Amino acid sequence: MRILFLASEVAPFSKTGGLGDVAKALPAALARAGHEVRVVTPLYAAVRGDLSPTDQVLRLRFPFGEERAGLAVARPGPGHEVWFIDHRGYFGRPSLYGTSWDEHRRFGFFSIAALQAAQRMGFAPDIVHLNDWQTGPAAVALRSGFAPTALGAARSVFTIHNLAYQGNFPKSVMADLGLPWEWFRADGLEFYDTVNFMKGGIAFADALTTVSPRYAEEIQTQAYGCMLEGILRARSDRLTGILNGIDDQEWDPAQDALLAARYDARDFSGKAVCKADLRRRFQLPRPEQMSPRPLFASVGRLAPQKGVDLILEALPFMLSRSNLEVVILGSGEPRYEHGLAALAARFPGRVGVELGFDTALAHRIEAGADFFLMPSQYEPCGLNQMYSLRYGTPPVVRATGGLDNSVRDAALPDGDGFKFLHFQADALVWAMERALAVWNSPGVLDGMRRRGMARDFSWRASAERYQVLYQSLVAGAPG
Repeated sequence: MRILFLASEVAPFSKTGGLGDVAKALPAALARAGHEVRVVTPLYAAVRGDLSPTDQVLRLRFPFGEERAGLAVARPGPGHEVWFIDHRGYFGRPSLYGTSWDEHRRFGFFSIAALQAAQRMGFAPDIVHLNDWQTGPAAVALRSGFAPTALGAARSVFTIHNLAYQGNFPKSVMADLGLPWEWFRADGLEFYDTVNFMKGGIAFADALTTVSPRYAEEIQTQAYGCMLEGILRARSDRLTGILNGIDDQEWDPAQDALLAARYDARDFSGKAVCKADLRRRFQLPRPEQMSPRPLFASVGRLAPQKGVDLILEALPFMLSRSNLEVVILGSGEPRYEHGLAALAARFPGRVGVELGFDTALAHRIEAGADFFLMPSQYEPCGLNQMYSLRYGTPPVVRATGGLDNSVRDAALPDGDGFKFLHFQADALVWAMERALAVWNSPGVLDGMRRRGMARDFSWRASAERYQVLYQSLVAGAPG
């Protein structure tokens, strides 16, 4: 199959979150499976890499005027190309996304330019795979201006990575972008008298996916639907949840060069070396001075979604009554950064906090910790819990979204982590106490570690599910 894949960020060229990782890994896995894949993304100011310019000039006319862009190409592997839309005015800015008045023009232009790029490069896709609100206008365009073209025969897939970010704009953008007013309606682009790009993708794509089966269920409810649950329920027959994968070459404790020692499920001795290295890094007391303590860890954005409020409420209680240690790496809202700094000051030598993000340190934490904390309020997919399982570090997670799909509770025969349901600090405390009980049973803990490390979270498995979906669309079956 020929697959055109639109994404507003693609690692390693650009990334703010999980979308960038998906846009790197999924197309690569599809190309390795024998498909022809072309990824289209903006050429941001910060993009670095081996790019080849083309002689193509993209010209698009909107009611607000004509815009032009160049096209550059990178070739990560056989059958896999990344095309960059080069418009300095729209994408040569300090950050990928913003709150500027022309955000609708930036990504409206990107969506249409990506489709025109396929025409100019002579690439007639079987599937056009769109991702998040920044590509919503492309789903609309495939039903309108591009319908008479070769792209009109393609089937479209729209993936929701995080429903909370929707691309809402005043309804005046309909005229500004030349969108047909007949689509400004409840089952189209209209959203409480505004224009919603996410809703456009949901309404006009042939098939919808999101990044875990549980999240696909959750977003059809009022609690998680971000006011789009109605149209998602109306299109539930077209909605599929496919769990994201991870890069199992980069995240492999048996060959991770960032670690103090390598290890695998047959021999955990290297993990003990990694724990000692991590404790030194965070200036925790040397283990010779006391009996070993269980080490809990957390890595991620310091935001309400990630359950930082629960961590700040539960940890003082746990540290006061239990002999444990904690290390945390992350950055985000100042109130959370200040709260974690205060926690470290209150429990010196038992809590280590690093504000910011460091990829190498994230690897060392996954390997050196005994348990990983991820009490998210909601989590479309999540990656850190999969890294933790692969590194033999049982995660403590709230049973939501991809966390629920990827972690098996310790109460089960095949358990590899600890789950709790209610978004409350006492529920997190309960789950941590269960982890401490397992810590005191080394044989049980080693069994959990081995089961987690044996799980297959590779992109191969996820790509197979996407291929089945693509094939059903091309064959004319319901999405």
